[in-house]
Amino acid sequence: MGSARVGVRDALVAVRGARGGVRDALVAAGVAAVLVAAGLSEHRSPSGSGLVGYVLLVAGGLALVARRRAPVAVLAVTGLCAVGYQAAGFTVFATAYLVAVYSAMRSGHRVATAVTSLLVLVSLPVAVMVSGRDDVSEALVQARDVLELAWLIAAAAAGEALRQAERRADEAERTREESALRRADEERLHIARELHDSLTHQISVIKVQAEAAVHVAHKRGEPVPEALLAIRDAGREAARELRATLEALREDDRSPPPGLDHLPGLVRRAGASGLHASLTIEGERTEVPAAVDRTAYRIVQESLTNIARHAGAGAASVRVTYGPGAVVIKVDDDGTATPQSPPTPGVGLLGMRERVTALGGELRAEPRREGGFTVRAELPVDRTS
Repeated sequence: MGSARVGVRDALVAVRGARGGVRDALVAAGVAAVLVAAGLSEHRSPSGSGLVGYVLLVAGGLALVARRRAPVAVLAVTGLCAVGYQAAGFTVFATAYLVAVYSAMRSGHRVATAVTSLLVLVSLPVAVMVSGRDDVSEALVQARDVLELAWLIAAAAAGEALRQAERRADEAERTREESALRRADEERLHIARELHDSLTHQISVIKVQAEAAVHVAHKRGEPVPEALLAIRDAGREAARELRATLEALREDDRSPPPGLDHLPGLVRRAGASGLHASLTIEGERTEVPAAVDRTAYRIVQESLTNIARHAGAGAASVRVTYGPGAVVIKVDDDGTATPQSPPTPGVGLLGMRERVTALGGELRAEPRREGGFTVRAELPVDRTS
């Protein structure tokens, strides 16, 4: 199910990118056709300078294919083409350049747009005079007809307005996310207080009483009932689990939470406790969302904790694989688990599964054929974020 979600998400991203590319190609082809049609309306012969002019008309239009990927470069190319076909004797309106101005402003390149537009406005009269058609006054008129200042300002204003609207939308979304995180933090601390007030004392009493009873029995030389030993061990385990849970719930958000960069230290600490643990990183390291980063660390942490406590293992291996669209975490051990002894679902395993499922991923935890246990989590990486 998780793999299917990852595949669907990657497919949607690819489709959106393909649609954007198709739209840009259609715009570029349309603008090129308009420019060529305008050039033909002037009855220019496709030879000599006229042929060069047609090439520049087509090049200026088709350059718009890359207006999202390289807006400043497209701005420069369309400006040069506009000046060039004016020098070749064409008085075609600089439609491609206006589209490039809009795209550059929408991308936030205001200074580059202003400087390039100033250079184009200065160069157009010179280009008209180079063509040998008019004197200075007529050249200024022709340049104005090619690129009217009002249209230039309108294109720049439209691009800037849309950029500001998108920025405000992003800011509103970020504010909503921060509010949701703040409410989640408040609820998390409330749960920590409730757990501390309601459970810590009772578990401590159970643990202390059971340990005292075992101590008295040993002191008197009496056999200790198995039920009493089980109560003592369960009390110790419950106290440790509750303490770890409270520490996690009260984690200071001002300090960065542990993530994939902290795995080497985590594996070293596991090795210091007597477990032979190793870490392997595969694939090219890429930036991952914060939620994926934290979840990957927690999965390895919980897996190593379970191995140390329950598996009876001497060695464990942690493998992190960076792949297209996902990070895969795999933790193996050589413990006593066999394919004939399926795992008993516990709170730790359930917590890992909930974390992975919340991210749209997939978790598999099962005994290995060669003995021991394996935990494999596939965490999707949203490339659009």
